[in-house]
Amino acid sequence: MESTISMNLLIFLGAAIIMVPLVKQFGLSSVIGYILGGIIIGPFVLKLTGSDTEDIMHATEFGVVMLLFIVGLELEPRKFWAMRKRILGLGLSQVLMTIALLFAIFYFAGWRPDQAVAVAICFSLSSTAIVLQMLQERNLFRTSGGEASFTTLLFQDIAVIPILAILPIIANYHPKEEETEIKILIQKLPEWLQAGTVFFGVAVLILLGKFVFVPFLRFVSKSGMSELLTASSLFLVIGVSELMIVIGLSPALGAFLAGVMLANSEFRHELEAQVDPFKGLLLAVFFVSVGATINFHTIKSDPVFIFSTVIVVLTVKFLVLYGVGRVFKIASIPNIFYALALSQVGEFAFVLINFSSKLYLFSPVFNSQLMAITAITMLTTPLLLILYDKVIIPRMDKNISESPFSITDGNVIQKKIIIVGFGHFGSVVGRLLKASKISATILDHDAERVKLLRSYGFKVYYGDATRIQILRAAGIAEAEVLVLCLDDVEDNKYIVELVREHFPHIKIFVRAKNRIDAYYYVNHGIENIYRETLGTAVDMAVDVLNESGIRKYAARRLGKRFMNIDRASVRKLAKSYEDGDASFFTLRETLRREEALLEFDNMNFSTHDWFDDDDNEDSEQKN
Repeated sequence: MESTISMNLLIFLGAAIIMVPLVKQFGLSSVIGYILGGIIIGPFVLKLTGSDTEDIMHATEFGVVMLLFIVGLELEPRKFWAMRKRILGLGLSQVLMTIALLFAIFYFAGWRPDQAVAVAICFSLSSTAIVLQMLQERNLFRTSGGEASFTTLLFQDIAVIPILAILPIIANYHPKEEETEIKILIQKLPEWLQAGTVFFGVAVLILLGKFVFVPFLRFVSKSGMSELLTASSLFLVIGVSELMIVIGLSPALGAFLAGVMLANSEFRHELEAQVDPFKGLLLAVFFVSVGATINFHTIKSDPVFIFSTVIVVLTVKFLVLYGVGRVFKIASIPNIFYALALSQVGEFAFVLINFSSKLYLFSPVFNSQLMAITAITMLTTPLLLILYDKVIIPRMDKNISESPFSITDGNVIQKKIIIVGFGHFGSVVGRLLKASKISATILDHDAERVKLLRSYGFKVYYGDATRIQILRAAGIAEAEVLVLCLDDVEDNKYIVELVREHFPHIKIFVRAKNRIDAYYYVNHGIENIYRETLGTAVDMAVDVLNESGIRKYAARRLGKRFMNIDRASVRKLAKSYEDGDASFFTLRETLRREEALLEFDNMNFSTHDWFDDDDNEDSEQKN
């Protein structure tokens, strides 16, 4: 049967589904599972894939674009600007030193000068897809090693632009065909104007993010249809990527900048939740396709050349990265992680090597060898990080008297408070937290309310918290407290069940409208229940008592006593509220008990306590 792209995709997904759980049982990275799955189904083992493997790999590189968009959403423009010196310093130093050392080694090994410099340039870049995936799996983005990795990768993505311009100069080649009209127009411009198109593209993207993207998403959100938000999210990412391609920029860089522009918007978590499934799927197929494209015939024909080059590349990149990390004062253990994590050759090398072949820099055989070297280095990275976890850290940790958390430079992710629903009830909680300088992630599904509250300085995000993707994007996996204040009782109950199932460590505080809601939450193991009608009714009763002549202190104490008795009765009644007769009987007994307890409490007050007009606030505070 003839293999089609859809059939290959089906096979690739099947390999990922089977292999990743297997390697996870051995404590290995999911990337290893993907690549091994690709090797097994590839043309040199089971031969299940057809000739469309490379086409699928190029198509699924869009997963890298989506990954950078999500990373951009996590990085506010202010933080991005603050990182500019580090991006330039780490990235530029690493790329230039790697190119210089690899060129020297290749040249003295007898390679042609143009080939030596072209390969050195291609191999100077690291894999954004693999490194960011591992940083995400290990939750290391906010460690010094993770930040250094990210900033270096970001510079490398930017460096792809001048590299594509440099390679034709190395080959003394002038592009003639297969150019769009816009690209031809740009190429005819003076060099200073060509550079200007890059700045113009970035400026347009910034303006679009501020004045078009957010109003557009607000308009779409008013429909209340989640599928339209999904379509809008994909539309933005694909549209920005195409815009960057047209003006000659990296689509991954464009997607990252678009994410940064939207990082401060109320749609940050919603966008992340919408794009994340597509990103994960495309990256999975991309990694499988990398494994499937490894040419074992090429490796078998000259294994000494292939593996010696792999060792040279990994060693040179490790030494350069470690040295650059020392210059920028990254601590020893995070610096080793940084050097090992970025020692491989990146996915952009596949594009650059093929591009160089079209410029007649590389022969078909040499091209195949370079492709194999690239894929092997990508496969070795997860294995090197296992060595880092199992051997390097335990040995170095013996000489360190600090706690294990110091291994990541002390940057532990701060525990989060998430508030769901910011109406009249939730806003009280949010205002009190803000007044106490306690930060919280706030989610609300009312776009107009979110817009209004953000104008008042609240960091509220648009998102439907009944969807687990939104909760994950808001950081519930690392959160400590979840406060549910939605008006919709059923939504609150659904979120309780969802969170109890997937994130049992979370401490939940929930709003209940009445006793029946409270019974439900008690039976689901929730201890912190707040009935909105109870508090307001008791407050009203206290005020009425005070107006009747009972002093404020006595009325407040009576109200507090009543609330304590009522809360205790809710926990007792919750076990039997589904049985109507039993509930009625128990409720009657509880009411009788409440009256008796209140009567007993009243006997402890003197007549002066009850009806003295002088309200002694000092006495009230002491009690």
